[in-house]
Amino acid sequence: MVRSMTLIRRRLLLVLLVLCGSAAVGLAAWQLSWSSALRLVAARAETDLTQTSERLIAQLQSYRELAVLLSDHPEVEALLRPGFAALGQTLQEVTLREAEELLQSIGDKTGALRIAVYRRDGHVTARSDLERETPLPLLWQEAAERAFQGALGLATGVDPETARRSFAFAAPVFGQRGAAPTGVLVVAVDLEAIEAEWRADPSAVFFRDMRGRVMLSNRSELVLATMGATGGAFPEYQARQAAGHDLWRIPAGGRYLPKLALHAKRELPQIGMQADVLVNVATARRMALTQTGLAALASLSLGALGLWLLARRDALRGRLLAEAAAKEVLEARVRDRTRELSQANEQLRHEVAERKDAEAQLKAAQDRLVQAGKLSALGEMSAGISHELNQPLMAIQSFSENAQLLLERGRTEVVAQNLARISELGDRMARIIRNLRAFARQENAPVRAVDPVRVINAVLEMSAARIRDSGAAIDWQPPAAPLRVMAGEVRLQQVVTNLVLNALDAMGTAGGALTIRAEEAGAEVRISVADRGPGLAHPDRIFDPFYTTKEVGPGEGMGLGLSISYGLVQSFGGNIEGHNREGGGAVFTVTLPAPGKEAAA
Repeated sequence: MVRSMTLIRRRLLLVLLVLCGSAAVGLAAWQLSWSSALRLVAARAETDLTQTSERLIAQLQSYRELAVLLSDHPEVEALLRPGFAALGQTLQEVTLREAEELLQSIGDKTGALRIAVYRRDGHVTARSDLERETPLPLLWQEAAERAFQGALGLATGVDPETARRSFAFAAPVFGQRGAAPTGVLVVAVDLEAIEAEWRADPSAVFFRDMRGRVMLSNRSELVLATMGATGGAFPEYQARQAAGHDLWRIPAGGRYLPKLALHAKRELPQIGMQADVLVNVATARRMALTQTGLAALASLSLGALGLWLLARRDALRGRLLAEAAAKEVLEARVRDRTRELSQANEQLRHEVAERKDAEAQLKAAQDRLVQAGKLSALGEMSAGISHELNQPLMAIQSFSENAQLLLERGRTEVVAQNLARISELGDRMARIIRNLRAFARQENAPVRAVDPVRVINAVLEMSAARIRDSGAAIDWQPPAAPLRVMAGEVRLQQVVTNLVLNALDAMGTAGGALTIRAEEAGAEVRISVADRGPGLAHPDRIFDPFYTTKEVGPGEGMGLGLSISYGLVQSFGGNIEGHNREGGGAVFTVTLPAPGKEAAA
C-alpha cells in the first residue's frame, strides 16, 4: 500500500512537471514566432511606406517643377512688371488674356486644380479658371510670404472655393533680374484626384501635415482627421511596443481599418508632410499562435510519451519480478524435459543415420537403373547401329579397291573424289561412335545450358536404322532461332531416345508420321514427340514404374523407360506430360526452363 501511494505521488509530480515544461516551451515559442512574424510585417510596412511616399513625392514633384518654370515665363512676368499699369487698356487686356489662356491651357493639360498669379498686395492678376476678383486665399498666405522672400513655398489644406483638399506650390515671380519678387505664382494640386488611385492598396496609408491633420489617405474614414483634436478626431487607438515595433489597437476602427496593426511612419520634408502606414497583423498573429500551439503540443506529446514510457517501465519491472518467480519453476521443468529430449534426440540421430544410408543406397540403385535403361536402349538399337557402321565400312573398302585400280590407270581426279568420299564416311562413323559413347557414359555433371536441337539430331542419327526399318516418316523442323535449355546433355538425350523408340514401337511396321518439335514458350522451351499409333489406354498411369503395354520378356519392355524419363526431367526442374492426339496417336511434351529466364520469370 505504501509503495502504491509513493508511486501515485511520483506520477502526479511528473505530470505537473510536464505541464509546466509545456507551458514554458509554448511561451518561448510564442516570443520567437511573434517576433519573427512582426519582423516580416515591419519589412512589408517599410516597403509599402517607401513605395507610397516615393509615388506621392514623384506626383507632386511634377507640379513643383511646373510652378518654377511658369514663374519665369515671359507672359507671367509681363503681368507684374512696373510698366504694366502704364500700358493702355487694350494692351493690358491683350496681355492679360494671353497669360490667362496660357495658364488655362497648362492647367487643363497637367490636371492642376488652379494656377494663379498674385501681386504683392494679394490681389490676383491672372487665374487658370478666369476668376480674377478673388484675392489670395488665407490658406496660401504663409506659402506666398515665403515665396516673396525668394524661396519656394508649400501649403496644404482645403481649397475654400472648391472645398477640395489641395496641395499648393508658391513660386516667386521676379519682374527684373536681381530685384525683389514682384508677385507669386501658385500651382494648386487636387489631392483627392491623386488619392483616388490608391483605393486598392491593402495597407492603410495616410499623410499628415504639420498640424497633424490627415490630408491624404486610401481610407476615407481617416481623411481630415486630426490626432489629439476633439472635432474630426482620429479613431481612438492604444499604442504599445512589441518586440521593438509600434503596435496600434483600434477597437472602433471601422470596416476598413485593422483592429490590430503595426504602425510605421516617415518624415517627408520635401513636401512638408509625414507618411504613416498601418499593416494588419492578424495573419501574423494567427501564424504565431499556430506555431506556439504546435510547439506546446509537441512538448506535451513528448512529455506524455515520457510518462507512458515510465509507466511501461514500472509495469515491465513488476512483470519481470513475477516472471522471475515463474522462471524458477519453469527451469526445473525444463531440466526434466531436457533429459527426455536428449534421449529422444539420440534416438532420432540414429534413425537419421539409417535413413541417410537408405537414401544413398536408393540413389545408387536409381543411377544403376538409369544406366541400365540407356544400355537397354542401346541393345534395342544395336542391330541397326551395326548396320549403320558396316555400310560405311563396306563402302570405304570398295572405294579403296577402286582407288588402286584407278591409280594404275592414272585417273587421279577420280581417286581424289573416292578419297573425299572415304573421309566423309569416316566422319559419319566417328560421329555415330561419338554419340554412342556419350549416350553410354554415366553423367554426373550438374545441370547446364544445353542445345536441344543438337540432342534431337544425335538421337535421330543413332536411331536412323530403327526408323528406316519401321517405315516411319520423320517430321522434324529445327527452329530458326537458337534454343537453350537447362539440363544434362546425356540425360536429356536418354529422355528423347526413350520417347522416339516408344513412338516407333507404338506405330510398329505400318509406318506413319513421327513429328518432333522444339519451340520457345515464354521463359521455357517445349520439346514434343507425336506419333500416329493406337494412343494411350491409361494416360494417368504411363509414368508409373513397370507399367507397359508390351510383352514382358527378353527384348521387350519392362515399363521403366517413361518412369526413368519422368525422374530425369524432374531433376532438370522441368515437366513431362503425355496425352492422346485428335485423330489418333499420342503426344509427349517435355517442358524445360530456359537459362537465365526462369529467374526473371
